[in-house]
Amino acid sequence: MATNSEVKDDGIAIPMQLRKLEQRILELEAERRDWYFERDRLQRETQILRSEIEKLTVPPHIEGNVTDILEDGRAVVKSSTGPSLVVNVMKSVDMSKLIPGKRVALSQRNFAVLEVLPDSLDMYIKAMEVVETPKVSYSDIGGLDYQIMEIRELVELPLLRPEVFEKVGIDPQKGVLLHGPPGCGKTLLAKAVASETKATFIKVVASELVQKYIGEGARMVRELFQMARTRAPSIVFIDEIDAVGGRRADISISGEREVQRTLLQLLSEMDGFSVRGDVKIIGATNRIDLLDPALLRPGRFDRVIEIPSPDQVGREVIFKIHAAKMNVAPDVKVSELARMTEGATGADIKAVCTEAGMFAIRGERDTITKGDFVKAIEKTLKKGEPKGGASGTYL
Repeated sequence: MATNSEVKDDGIAIPMQLRKLEQRILELEAERRDWYFERDRLQRETQILRSEIEKLTVPPHIEGNVTDILEDGRAVVKSSTGPSLVVNVMKSVDMSKLIPGKRVALSQRNFAVLEVLPDSLDMYIKAMEVVETPKVSYSDIGGLDYQIMEIRELVELPLLRPEVFEKVGIDPQKGVLLHGPPGCGKTLLAKAVASETKATFIKVVASELVQKYIGEGARMVRELFQMARTRAPSIVFIDEIDAVGGRRADISISGEREVQRTLLQLLSEMDGFSVRGDVKIIGATNRIDLLDPALLRPGRFDRVIEIPSPDQVGREVIFKIHAAKMNVAPDVKVSELARMTEGATGADIKAVCTEAGMFAIRGERDTITKGDFVKAIEKTLKKGEPKGGASGTYL
């Protein structure tokens, strides 16, 4: 009986030991996988550290600019240390990219060309690129149907359908100048172009190109168009262009001479020997009478478009555009508002609509009435206190 009990006990105990051993094997395998992962991580970290050590041990390179390429494959470079040198070019360098004017890295030992460096651009110039396009469409602009057609023909058509110009046998026009009184929609029209086209939009105020030191303004203009060419198809919008495009005169003031240098560089970029490709220029000014004649000739600004103050029909359209977004009472007639705002610009009409909304808020109303618009016109256009005062509560 004892023997049978021992066998029975052994028969029960053996499977339990096997299960424990199997569990232990699974734990060891999991532990082995963890160690493999840790080993791979340490190997990757070791490779990164070794590459960093190699970078630290490699001597720094010298920056230079290529001035000429010789027939035997050597290059003439102007090093940052001063002299011009005739140097060899490493086989790893792409000779198609090695052209005069390019920045290159030179070896400290023998000044051989090691690599072609990317073109340098001022961070201030890079910031001029409009990454997020304005949410403005042509339907948001009232009273400028003819001007919209003109600018779409000049800017959008060559970018979207270049084959049309090839079939006719003409070159597309390069630039357009918008001029007119302040607040009539010049900048708004440029924003619509930026929103509607797929091209890169670069916006710059001309006064930003006027710099203190000699040659800085011309350098910024050169880098501006260089960035426009690399981002092509692109549109360069120069607002208040009269800041650098004024008539040249014999003036000995150093500041005026620097403005003239900037203007000369701008003229060269707009109609120089370098091909601008798919780069369109839009200029805007309130004082076209101050611009230099060289800036207005065909080949630079091929088309000059006047943006006038809106007429009766134009004012009605602008009021409709703004009223569509507002909670306006049924008794408000845009035709009456347009007659009451004779001589007003688009910016004035927007200010009237905003002020009318403020009167409704002061009266603790959700709807803007005709009386609110009348008081807003008196306050905004006549620059006086509207009749009835400004009674009401401010929320």
